[in-house]
Amino acid sequence: MSIPSSSPFPRTIGAAALRWAGVLWFSVAALGQSAFIAFILAFYGVRTATGNFAGWNDKPLITGYVKGDDAGNAVFAAHVLLASVVTLGGLMQMIPGLRRRWPRLHRWTGRTFLVVAVFLALSGVWMAVVRGTYLSVISAVAILVNAVLILVFAGLAWRHAVKRRFEAHRRWALRTFMVVSGVWFLRVGIMGWILVNRGPVGMTDDMSGPADVVLTFGSYLIPLTILELYGAAQRSAGGVGKVLTAALVVVASAFTAAGVFGTIAFMWLPHVWPKS
Repeated sequence: MSIPSSSPFPRTIGAAALRWAGVLWFSVAALGQSAFIAFILAFYGVRTATGNFAGWNDKPLITGYVKGDDAGNAVFAAHVLLASVVTLGGLMQMIPGLRRRWPRLHRWTGRTFLVVAVFLALSGVWMAVVRGTYLSVISAVAILVNAVLILVFAGLAWRHAVKRRFEAHRRWALRTFMVVSGVWFLRVGIMGWILVNRGPVGMTDDMSGPADVVLTFGSYLIPLTILELYGAAQRSAGGVGKVLTAALVVVASAFTAAGVFGTIAFMWLPHVWPKS
C-alpha cells in the first residue's frame, strides 16, 4: 500500500521545472559567454594579431600594455586570449548531446579546458601579485581565492576522470566551470546590479564599496552556491524543493539576462563598434 505524498508538487512536476530552469539559465549563459568570446577575438585578438599592442589600452584596463614590460605584456596577452579558449571549452563541456555523440571530442576539449583553466588561475595570480593588476586589496584577495578554487576543483575533476569516477568528475567539472567563469560573472553581475538599481549603488571607483565586495567574491561563490542547491534538489525526493530551486534559478537567469544585455551594450559593443 502506497502512502500519498503531502507535497503540493508531485516529484515529476518538480523535476521538469528544475530541468527547464537549468536549460533556461544555460541558454542565457551560453549567449552571454559567446558574446564574451566574440568580444575577446574582435578587440584583443585583432589588435594582437596586427601588432597593435598599445591598442589594448583603448578599453580602460587596470594594467594592460606597458611599454618595455615584455614579460608582463606577454602574460597579459596569453591570459586574455586564452580566456576565449577556456570559455568555449567550458560551454562545449556543458552540452550533454555533444558528450554522448562525440565522446572523444568531449575528452579532448575537457583536457584543454582544465589545462587552460590552471594556466589562467596561475597567470591571474602572477598579474595580481607581480604586476599589481588589481584595484583594491579586497579585489586582490578575491582573485587569489578564485585562483585557489580553480586549481583545487580542476585537479579533482581531472583526478576523478582518470580514475573513471565519471559522476564525481561531472560534479567537479561543473564546479570548475562556475569558478573559471568568475571573470565573466563579475562583469555580468556589475551591469546587472547597475541596471536593476538604475545606478552604481554601493559601488566605488576602486571596487571597495559594499556592493563591490559582494559582487567581487560573489562572482564565483554565488554561482557555485546555486549550482550546489541545484544538485541537491536534483537528488532530493520531494517536489517542493525542486520547484523552489527552479524558481531561484529562473530569478538568477533573469538577473543574468539583464547583466548580459548591459555588458554587451555598454561594456563590449562600444569598443568593438564605436559610434562614428
